[in-house]
Amino acid sequence: MAQSRPIQLHGRPVGTGSFPLIITPLVGRTPVDLAGELDAILPKRPDMLEWRVDFFDAIADADAVVATAREIRRRAGAVPLLLTRRNSTEGGQPIAMAEAAVVAMYRRACEARCVDLIDYELSNAPADLKQLREVSAANGIAMVMSYHNFQQTPDLATLVDRFTEAQRLGADVAKVAVMPSGPADVLTLLDATYRASQQLRIPVISMSMGGIGSISRMMGWVYGSAATFAVGKSSSAPGQMAVEELRAALAAVRRAVTGQ
Repeated sequence: MAQSRPIQLHGRPVGTGSFPLIITPLVGRTPVDLAGELDAILPKRPDMLEWRVDFFDAIADADAVVATAREIRRRAGAVPLLLTRRNSTEGGQPIAMAEAAVVAMYRRACEARCVDLIDYELSNAPADLKQLREVSAANGIAMVMSYHNFQQTPDLATLVDRFTEAQRLGADVAKVAVMPSGPADVLTLLDATYRASQQLRIPVISMSMGGIGSISRMMGWVYGSAATFAVGKSSSAPGQMAVEELRAALAAVRRAVTGQ
């Protein structure tokens, strides 16, 4: 089994020691919608929340983003908050914002320290990646650098390179999510995850999407993935399972693999 590296914040592992971390998305379009999601999700004890701010109607208002993030964190207590604007080219919601405004929104969130982590795609301009790495590091915010392909699963070498690129650019966590066309593609993703987890100094997160790929959400940690995503109330990607179902599946796999 791969020696997986835990995701850390301020030098301490996230969560209560369970592995992998279970991350649940927030996709509400308004503060009221988000409050309803939190009512449904928090009793299910996720290890981390991901606020998919590309769903948020007021994403162009940085003050509203910061205020809403602060309220989410207040409600969440000790549960860390990951802020993600998923680019529409990688499966996110279309938004009427130039990338410079997106970067400025992330900068405001980091400087306000209203989130614990941010996610930004490797496909973005190198100057924007560099700027957000610098501002997040200066404010103690961890940075996930990610790659998503909703059309296919690239070959093994390409996937390993995406993980490696994230480390080279200074990420705290490297994430890869791809769409399989069949079971062999899921094996390719797991192989890449294992190799990256053995070669890199940073934690990795991976998933194969869709129904066929759902096994990666249950088994990915065996191959080195530090976290998996589950539905708390609403899904943010194809193939996500309900928190309760995923937690039960992970427990069964853990007993089989480790005897515990």
